[in-house]
Amino acid sequence: MSAAIAVIGGSGLYHMEGFEQTEERSVSTPFGDPSDSIKGGILAGKQVWFLPRHGSNHSIMPHEINHRANIWALKSLGVRWVICATAVGSLKQEYAPRDIVLPDQYFDRTSRRNEHTFFGNGIGAHVAFGQPVCSYLRSVLRQATEQQEGVTVHDGGTYVNMDGPAFSTKAESEVNRQLGFDVIGMTNLAEAKLAREAEMSLATLSMITDYDCWKEDEEDVTVSAVLENLRVNAANAQEIIARAIDLLEHTHDCPEHTCLDTSIITPQPAWPSATVETLEPILSRFL
Repeated sequence: MSAAIAVIGGSGLYHMEGFEQTEERSVSTPFGDPSDSIKGGILAGKQVWFLPRHGSNHSIMPHEINHRANIWALKSLGVRWVICATAVGSLKQEYAPRDIVLPDQYFDRTSRRNEHTFFGNGIGAHVAFGQPVCSYLRSVLRQATEQQEGVTVHDGGTYVNMDGPAFSTKAESEVNRQLGFDVIGMTNLAEAKLAREAEMSLATLSMITDYDCWKEDEEDVTVSAVLENLRVNAANAQEIIARAIDLLEHTHDCPEHTCLDTSIITPQPAWPSATVETLEPILSRFL
């Protein structure tokens, strides 16, 4: 089955209610193994692939996730649209636990940037990333979240991506607040960068689990407190994502789907054959 839509599930979201599984793929990639096998099936009447970024048993820590393998695998399965669900900490008073944020910007505080690109090894490319989230897909998510009863939705915001796996120190949290960031997480920026290089449209449903550790009248972040909010967030996320998939016109074309037209610098005759073979799903339009 060739599906156009993928859901990358975050902490607490390891399966989808209403998802009628029809197959399961263990995809081998040049970058290693994805986080888990990828389940294909029907959700809201459309063909969908589902991948839990931390593995089905949450056995993969944020710094261990093989993002290149995950995105390469989804691209090889024909994915054009990626909906991400992520657990995040809030950096603002008005962004409360169990609220949902639809980020439209990212700030990179990671240390593994060399693993957040497919290019190199003889093919140079620089994708435009000033607007890192697909505006059309984010608008679909906004429509879907606005229909969710009892949930406060924040349309737009900056997601600052740290390495983890430890939560922030108070000093780090205060600096991120002073810089005006809205939420903090450990995983989603790499997915956004790689999805852009793979010409896939991506938008994210960020589900707040805590106030990071800056809020004086709140306890510091603990796993038990996060897990309690995760359970509630996951239930909301499943309904919202199913509704978004129903609303999505998956044959719609977006600028992300052809972004490599203006991104690859190296002339095609100079592309090394080994690199072309490695990136075949990403470069297939040009081959």
